[in-house]
Amino acid sequence: MGGSLCLDFVNTVGGRDAAGGAIRDKIACYEDLAAWSLPAGSLSRRAVAVLLRLAAGNRRGASATLARAVRFREALYRILARTNRRRRPLEADVEVVRGELAIARSQQRLSGCGAGFAWALPARPQRLDHVLWPVALAAGEFLTSAAVERLRQCRGELCGWFFLDASRNGTRHWCDMRDCGNRAKVKRFRERRGKGG
Repeated sequence: MGGSLCLDFVNTVGGRDAAGGAIRDKIACYEDLAAWSLPAGSLSRRAVAVLLRLAAGNRRGASATLARAVRFREALYRILARTNRRRRPLEADVEVVRGELAIARSQQRLSGCGAGFAWALPARPQRLDHVLWPVALAAGEFLTSAAVERLRQCRGELCGWFFLDASRNGTRHWCDMRDCGNRAKVKRFRERRGKGG
């Protein structure tokens, strides 16, 4: 996992090519998007079931929400990529994220929480775009936090996933050492062996 819900959302592709294009989309339909939110921890099983019923009754709306989700994800990807390279994000991408964040914030309600209060989204979805609200809120929180300094992009060939570098010296290179890191080590070993042989 990337270390933040918004990073996990951006990582819903099978990797990225050199230009940043998605290689294999893991959210090919609205049902994939709703299903992803369950292991991501952004929605409950009951909420996902409600969303799937709403999508079954409104295929056009489900397709429109999926298109919006992909547009949001790709704008967020470009913002993170530019931020990771210490470059200013493009205003068009910021506007997409700003729009999703405004929608999500408009759905929050002040709710009693123990002896105090907290902002909360409705527990029972009534709109198909409910699935995007926790992601947008997480993106807003992440982009304005100090955690953005620990943002890294995997150096694995055709990966490009984002993650938070929690290593002590801040030099982690791979989203997962057992996967991308191991492949890179094997590749370097073969290259050295080929040059020596």
